Amino acid sequence: MTDLPGASLASLEQLQELGVLPAACRSVYISGSLVRGWGNALSDVDIYVITEEDYRSETAVYVQVPLEPDTLPVEIKYVDGRRWDIEYWRADQVQQVISKVDWSVLEGTQEVGRRLSTDELDFLERLSYAYPLAGADWLGSHQKQLADSGLRSVMVARALNSVDTYTQDVVGQLEAGDVESSVLSVKIAFGYAMDALLAFEGEYGQNAKWRARRFRTADPTIVTFDQYWAIETMQSFDPSAPRAWVEEALRLCQHVSMEVSV
Repeated sequence: MTDLPGASLASLEQLQELGVLPAACRSVYISGSLVRGWGNALSDVDIYVITEEDYRSETAVYVQVPLEPDTLPVEIKYVDGRRWDIEYWRADQVQQVISKVDWSVLEGTQEVGRRLSTDELDFLERLSYAYPLAGADWLGSHQKQLADSGLRSVMVARALNSVDTYTQDVVGQLEAGDVESSVLSVKIAFGYAMDALLAFEGEYGQNAKWRARRFRTADPTIVTFDQYWAIETMQSFDPSAPRAWVEEALRLCQHVSMEVSV
């Protein structure tokens, strides 16, 4: 894990002092931007605690998830001025999420992708590069299970489906002379196209603020970073003649759709 100057690293002892570490845990790990070396002095520490039984606390907030049980306790603490988000997942909830991307249930990958919630997608993505504080064997075995799953196909298909939807919108809007709307639609299509490309390369994050970082890490050949960054930052956009930029971005979206496979 990459530490930053002055940053407080989470430990089991600190969690115990805060009174947020259950007596029995299968695994405790850190993930998120700090683990990847992308964080900064204001970044949260994202901690995951895997248990066999429900975690109960009067200070936790409970997030709804499409699992059984259908709630996810989250403790929010501040340590030396840095926010710690501590999520408590039951081991059987983890297995339910991973099972949703198992090859045995992927006859319709697009539909499976739509059934995964944002919380589930974030969990799977962060599981892949997590740093263990306890239960390293549990974490390693589930990381391998995830690596052997159909997650890549699910994420690629999910993104490409949205690319297709929005590129059709762009074409229709251009034909109708609604260029302003086409600018907005192609920006959305481009985001999904880059997410499809990055998922194809094994980068599954959904947060757009880290897309450039993920692109640098994946270093794809289908689209270069310079090509990506030129559209992302609208370098050639001319407000007085926006159609040319829309068509440029649309061509790149279509190129990705042709080259990236599920």
